[in-house]
Amino acid sequence: MLSSAHRLTSADDFRYTVRRGRRAGGPLMVVHLCRPDVDKATNAQTLVGFVVAKAVGPAVTRNRVKRRLRHLMRERVDVLPQGTRIVVRALPAAAGATFGDLGAELDRCLDRAA
Repeated sequence: MLSSAHRLTSADDFRYTVRRGRRAGGPLMVVHLCRPDVDKATNAQTLVGFVVAKAVGPAVTRNRVKRRLRHLMRERVDVLPQGTRIVVRALPAAAGATFGDLGAELDRCLDRAA
């Protein structure tokens, strides 16, 4: 599970990341990645937020998708530069995807957005 220190919680942070970050998408998800400011030396944590809308399915399905994405991001958060902000938006097809499919799609989207 992704630790609470790495979770993006503020609505302003979500909005900033989605509007200013680079976007990469696929059939299962869209990733918005906002790089840290290189001019400012910062020791900020990498922050990750998740958006899983009702279009993905009922609450049980949405929560399962969120849990899987949090677990997948936990393994990848240390590879990203400190201060990076990421918003992962799950699409309806993510409800029927396997854990491996979600992981492969997440890697592909992160590589494209970076």
